[in-house]
Amino acid sequence: MDVFEAIKKRHSYRGGFEETPIPREDLHKIVQAGLDAPSGRNAQTTQFVIVDEPELVRSIGHMHDRNKAMQQARAFIACVLDHEPEPVYEGMSFQVEDCAAAVENMLLAITALGYGSVWIDGWLRVDGRAEAIGKLLNVPVGKYVRILLPVGVPAEQVKQPAKKPFTQRAAFNTYSDRD
Repeated sequence: MDVFEAIKKRHSYRGGFEETPIPREDLHKIVQAGLDAPSGRNAQTTQFVIVDEPELVRSIGHMHDRNKAMQQARAFIACVLDHEPEPVYEGMSFQVEDCAAAVENMLLAITALGYGSVWIDGWLRVDGRAEAIGKLLNVPVGKYVRILLPVGVPAEQVKQPAKKPFTQRAAFNTYSDRD
């Protein structure tokens, strides 16, 4: 699948997964796509924990009471960031942006390989969930799980939500040049 097809087909998949295990070779490819993402000042701040041990996958999946993708995932990819990132340019850190670029690359790789996933972020930020998952994954003090990607073979076909037309969200040369 070429990159434009993967971009077009990528969507947040919250449905159930088949019981098919994810080969480590594919998980390696997916995370390598994340590692290959651009990062501010090439600081390469984002780190990952790939979770494919079945008992650990179940422990994480059972933390979510509504999301089938979380509950039935065959693997997880956790993006780990620093609580107090080092500035890399003019006193600024770009680790959140670096993480986001890496996650998008991984979501495209997941789609291209025929898997499904959903970007889990807000759910992690409440009720100590990121900390609980970090503890399960032995994330060291000073670091935290910012994004979690459940990965699996989709058990159902889901209609992608419609995207707004180009002219409602993009314009050439000036903001006001739109429909």
